[in-house]
Amino acid sequence: MLRLYRVAIFAAVLAALAGSFGCDDGARTGRTARAPVPADRWTPSLVDVSLPITPLPDTSILLASQSKSGAEILADAVEAACASGERNFQAGNLEKARQDYQRGLNWLSASGFNIEANQRLAALHWRLVTGENALEKVSTAQNAALPGAGVESAPPAVIDEIPENGLPVAPGEKARAERQLKSVRHDLPLTLTDPVLSYVSFFETPRGRAIVARGLRRSGRYREMIARILREEGVPQDLIFVAQAESAFEPLALSRARALGMWQFVAGSGRKYGLAHTWWVDERRDPEKSTRAAARYFRDLYGMFGDWYLALAAYNTGEGNVAKAVERTGYADFWELHRRNALLKQTRNYVPIILALALIAKDPVSHGIEVEEDSPRRFEVVKPGRPLDLRLAADAVGEPVESLKALNPQLLRLVTPGDPDFELRLPEGTAEEFRSGLAKIPPEKWTSWRLHRVEEGESLTTIAKRYGVTPSRILEANGLDGPAGLESGRNLVIPANRPAPTGLGQLVRYRVHRGDTMAAVAQQFQVTPAEIEGWNGLSAAQLKPGTTLKIYPGGKPTGRATETARKPLNTKTIVATPGPQSEVSRTAAAGPVTHSVQAGETLWSIARAYHTTVEALRHANRFLSDRPLQVGDNLRILPGS
Repeated sequence: MLRLYRVAIFAAVLAALAGSFGCDDGARTGRTARAPVPADRWTPSLVDVSLPITPLPDTSILLASQSKSGAEILADAVEAACASGERNFQAGNLEKARQDYQRGLNWLSASGFNIEANQRLAALHWRLVTGENALEKVSTAQNAALPGAGVESAPPAVIDEIPENGLPVAPGEKARAERQLKSVRHDLPLTLTDPVLSYVSFFETPRGRAIVARGLRRSGRYREMIARILREEGVPQDLIFVAQAESAFEPLALSRARALGMWQFVAGSGRKYGLAHTWWVDERRDPEKSTRAAARYFRDLYGMFGDWYLALAAYNTGEGNVAKAVERTGYADFWELHRRNALLKQTRNYVPIILALALIAKDPVSHGIEVEEDSPRRFEVVKPGRPLDLRLAADAVGEPVESLKALNPQLLRLVTPGDPDFELRLPEGTAEEFRSGLAKIPPEKWTSWRLHRVEEGESLTTIAKRYGVTPSRILEANGLDGPAGLESGRNLVIPANRPAPTGLGQLVRYRVHRGDTMAAVAQQFQVTPAEIEGWNGLSAAQLKPGTTLKIYPGGKPTGRATETARKPLNTKTIVATPGPQSEVSRTAAAGPVTHSVQAGETLWSIARAYHTTVEALRHANRFLSDRPLQVGDNLRILPGS
């Protein structure tokens, strides 16, 4: 009988503690929590058995805890997960540490406790969040240390700078705000409750004004684009103030909850709304694509709840949290949920913060804030079609590389992906100059060669020394007989002796995550599944979570001498048969080649193997305009294409 009693208690508590609410991750936090209840009223019970179960780290914690309260049982389990995470972190097992911290946070969220009301649980929550923050810093540093990463230190998200509590509402503040509200246009309801007015008071302090001014200044870069996309997606224009509250319009902003970008998407929500994250790019940092994703997410949330305040709350904490709070209380009204403490405190604050910022941003002068907005960022779009060093692109358009990085914050490297559909943004009016400059360099040298604009007083010797090449190589690459042709303002082709540190083709190690497939990993790094299998001596069937793969982004260098003298534009070298073991150079006089498509191959990988372009393959194989590439297709590879 005692054994059955223990099993019953174990099952009940396990169900109560279980749950990683991955399908309900909010755009900012990525977590779902049950509405908080007082700790002294909570007892283990079966809850939502349809949710995925996170196993407890040590079942003896439960079997030996029959006399403990629900809070003590929960705290023991969470403390074990926290301690395990700290041990794994110290040992360098970062992925295991992340799983431990996330497991503890999931248990706290799923328990239904009012965490803030219990000193031990609040302290454990702080330890877990601190551990996750330390992990994020290590991961960011490691990512930045990869060759050619070009990843700046991520600025903190402004939402983390706003205090948990506003300030007391000054006498007459509500009447003043009501008068202001009558004079401004708005398409979101602006309810002037005390929580909203308390944040209006905060944003009128020196610290608060600085936060608002920073966002208003930067908003000028993106306001036109955001307004256009919100209009196209059919959602209120006032949703722009979510980006003001979340990031102050900073595309690189990273929060303590590992949300990223102007709209602060966590990884799961980003993927759900089409934001790619590969070795090359993280589209959560792309201002336009992330704005489109946020607008669609808001549209879906409004369709779910029929109320913009509940949609805003769900954006912060996840639709699952809000739905459960509504079901639990019977009120589909944000302010009633706020009054009943049915949502996490950060979510109860989130909607008032946005409403306060909206009110202030519509008439900042009356709140003591005067700023000049930045000018909109005008740009043109080109499709390089293959990897391209950003420094070479900057050389071609005569702009600092920092300008191109600012226009393309989604890039995680100093090199563009080889995806033929990747769009590179260039300063307005420079696209033709870009094409003209790149035409001087063979496409296969776009990640190693450079362009140099000759300045007054420079000599051939000083230019050659700067790039580590010989003067004769520069003369040969530019078809010059001597230094007499080095007039000021001329763009010289610089045939570098060594590849620039872009990371392309250099070994990286990738840890396989749950749900990864060989094809998906290959696509991230723009290689083929067969290449990954060959580098690691395993098959797709052997791919398991936790496995560390050796990968050469964009393909492993063949080891052959790759630098050749500049050839006339009408004679390009092609490779008759792909693969490092069977390369056969042919000139433009050779006949066409037929290639039979194998499993895992893409147009991009085939084009790379034959030293041609995706566009050339499509032109030579018209059937590709009607359907995608298929295994067994016979492709014509034209010479000189």
